Amino acid sequence: MARAAQSQEKSDPPRGNVIETEDIAVDQERDTFLPRPSDDPNDPLNFPLWLKIAILTQVCLLASLGTLNTAIINPAYGPLATEFGITKVRASYQTTVVIALNGVGPFLWIPLANVYGRRPIYLLTTLIGFASSLGSAYARNFSQLIVARVFNGLWPAALGLGPATVVDLFFYHQRGRAMGLFTVILTSGAHIAPIVGGLIGQYLGWRWTFKFAAILDGVMLLVIIFCLPETLYIRDPTRLARTVHEREVDFTPRTYASRLKAYSSFPQLKLRWNQFVIPSLRMAKYPSVLFPALYYSAQYGFASILPAVTVASIFSEAFHWNTLKIGLAYGGALTIGGVLGEVAGGVVLDSIVNRARHKLNGANPPPEIRLKAIWTGALLVPAGLIIYGFTLQYHVYWFVPLFAMALAVFGLQVIATTCYTYSIDSYRAQSSETSQLINLIRQEFGMTFAFYVVALCERIGYQWAFFMFAILGSGLGFLPIIVLMFKGEEIRHRLGDPKDISPLETEQETEIALDKLVDDATMEMEMEQRQ
Repeated sequence: MARAAQSQEKSDPPRGNVIETEDIAVDQERDTFLPRPSDDPNDPLNFPLWLKIAILTQVCLLASLGTLNTAIINPAYGPLATEFGITKVRASYQTTVVIALNGVGPFLWIPLANVYGRRPIYLLTTLIGFASSLGSAYARNFSQLIVARVFNGLWPAALGLGPATVVDLFFYHQRGRAMGLFTVILTSGAHIAPIVGGLIGQYLGWRWTFKFAAILDGVMLLVIIFCLPETLYIRDPTRLARTVHEREVDFTPRTYASRLKAYSSFPQLKLRWNQFVIPSLRMAKYPSVLFPALYYSAQYGFASILPAVTVASIFSEAFHWNTLKIGLAYGGALTIGGVLGEVAGGVVLDSIVNRARHKLNGANPPPEIRLKAIWTGALLVPAGLIIYGFTLQYHVYWFVPLFAMALAVFGLQVIATTCYTYSIDSYRAQSSETSQLINLIRQEFGMTFAFYVVALCERIGYQWAFFMFAILGSGLGFLPIIVLMFKGEEIRHRLGDPKDISPLETEQETEIALDKLVDDATMEMEMEQRQ
């Protein structure tokens, strides 16, 4: 063992000692081998870092455009309701439709993306988003607007497919930061939308909010045609890289061009009818997926979607603001809270994982270690909701409820990053289905608010309504997360790994098995050093 390490140090730059275990060479620092890449330049794990960041940025923007398309009309409910002769509450129903279908759409797109590739789905759905936004802008009555918004709600495939793309591109130790960037940009779309929508709605009219969304969708479509390569890749177990030297592959313009095909063909992957809907729902059997999904969805609904669908009614009556003021105020509060929350959440999460890896001599800690980062969000979200409700009820100066809204979104961003990374790391082979289930629960939970929240607040008071939301989300919803902190690893081992969920399971299970071999080898070395 010592000779192998010395030989490797002589032939390669010092990037960490190498241990030979059953003909498998493992990197002691292990950062570059989780999961283990192939020696093929077409392997997304071997893409240059700049290209990985470029792909991640595009996927984040696609997800952000999805939420922006949903919420850009929200500050302009007043002008829309006036033109069609309806109430503001009924005008909000077209947003409710989009929120609901944002959760349903990935059930169609993700199974297709798991067989034919990510790229064709991103291209097709962005085209649908462009067309449906134009349709919304030129609707002649409220019924036509609802129909256009139905298609608009189906297009943001990136909401469910984005986390799977992160897994395609990044190693284990990089996914926390990558997933954090994804979640903050995703939610920032909904936060920036009212700022833009308020400005456009005030000076150009509500129809131009949809026209502006269509322009953004069209520009993004042109960008991804040339700049978004395919990231789905099936690794040959016989070509997995075993040393740092084997990973030094040449990434050429020809390699890049080969990943820009309209669609990809993977003979070993077959599309079956039972890959739609059922696989994602089966992941609800596993507490490490279901409990974080329920908790995050409740908090996302209370801290993000709830203000989005009610702010026009509440702030116009409480402060007599126009469309522009409403959009700038609440959009700015949500954006500032979300960005700061992600910065803080990412730092905390990375430090917790790195500290745990250091204690384990470089071995990966169990996914439950990530749940330690959730406490900040668990405290700030209910605090923000309670302050928001009480200050609205007693007509406190407008800055205070906006500050409370930002505080809740700050905490929400920490919760989002923690829950996503924990669930996906618990079942990496089923990352697409896991993110799909989280997206479904989040969207369907949030779509109900427009039907009852304003009436509920008027009946029992804003202070008690938001106090109730805080208790439901942060009290009852958080109890299962505490159980996972202490018993999550035991529960996962008792239930075993999901089977027959994803067509990618065989390939990814091989990677996970090799990762476990690396962990075992590292632990053996640590024991030998202690002896």
